[in-house]
Amino acid sequence: MPVTVRVRAERASGEKRVAASPESVKKLVTAGAAVEIEAGAGEASLISDAAYRAAGAAIVPPGTAVASGVLLHVRPLTVDDVEALPSGAITVGMLDPFQNAAGVEAARDRGVTTFALDLLPRISRAQSMDVLSSQALLAGYRLVTLAADAFGRMFGMTMTAAGTLAPARVLVLGAGVAGLQAIATAKRLGGIVSANDVRAASADEVRSVGGTFIDLDLGTADAAGGYAKELAEDRARRQQELLAPHIAASDIVITTAAVPGRAAPRLVTAAMIAGMKPGSVLVDLAAETGGNIEGSVAGERRRVAVEGGAVTLIGARDIQSDLAPDASKLYAMNCANFTALLLKEGETVLDFDDELVAGSAITHDGRIVSERVAAALAPSTMVEESA
Repeated sequence: MPVTVRVRAERASGEKRVAASPESVKKLVTAGAAVEIEAGAGEASLISDAAYRAAGAAIVPPGTAVASGVLLHVRPLTVDDVEALPSGAITVGMLDPFQNAAGVEAARDRGVTTFALDLLPRISRAQSMDVLSSQALLAGYRLVTLAADAFGRMFGMTMTAAGTLAPARVLVLGAGVAGLQAIATAKRLGGIVSANDVRAASADEVRSVGGTFIDLDLGTADAAGGYAKELAEDRARRQQELLAPHIAASDIVITTAAVPGRAAPRLVTAAMIAGMKPGSVLVDLAAETGGNIEGSVAGERRRVAVEGGAVTLIGARDIQSDLAPDASKLYAMNCANFTALLLKEGETVLDFDDELVAGSAITHDGRIVSERVAAALAPSTMVEESA
């Protein structure tokens, strides 16, 4: 019997994405899997049950019990999600293990093997499976369109017989995939775009997409895997001081900074917002993880009083779901490409000698097998090695 790969309709409120597309179903079927998709799972991403059937999937009623096999998901699994799985099941998706201790421990206790694609080693082989990059790409674009909608003015310079309209001045803080896409999008709309990031490679990356890099002369702060690491308190405070005049001069501020496994770094304080021009806009991608901007709340758009008027502060939430058809298409293929690593002639074979398999495994055989996650959740507990 071929292994069953189940794709569920997401349970989280506001989540419109789905972990399968017709193209990803075809890939999984070719790899020897039997694919089952909950009825209606793709509706919010404009994928019909008929399209899934045509690609080779079976449609099952919502809530149908998952047999042993592989479950693909978008949002991190809750305790209830895990407890509905049989022992020996395998899950593939975003797990956010550092912020989802209860879900990780439930999977360990249930004997469920979990793979967190948000912890996938960032090596060249992983590019087709990199959910963080594929989803950040869409997030960066959406941040700019949110800002443009709230700005109430044109982005690009326009010269007419009646006068000249100045271009929007856009500042992007954090130049990872989301930040670089935000820079490129704002530039295409005609904005004058500058950016800052603490990673060594960021200056060249910002310039490559048309932005002006702001060098604060703070040195670099690179962590493994191309991420930034958290700044010491004195450097973080100095960073805020040096950014303040750039923020005051900007019409739009977009923040995308993140540190894996930690709350988002605070880049913009209330005092800095108070120095901005009336009508300015701030958009915080990190609102769901503590916020780069003081006062931002995930899912809220509010007015903040400044001298002479107010600015608009937007806390992003479910931002990829705003572009669900595209987000699902990319995410689904990320999942299918990774799941194909686990399949050999239609059966699951977990090769922990493979860097991608071992690096993304969180729980297996009743243990937390990721040293990073085990150390973060239980620092005093001896970590057992992966099977």
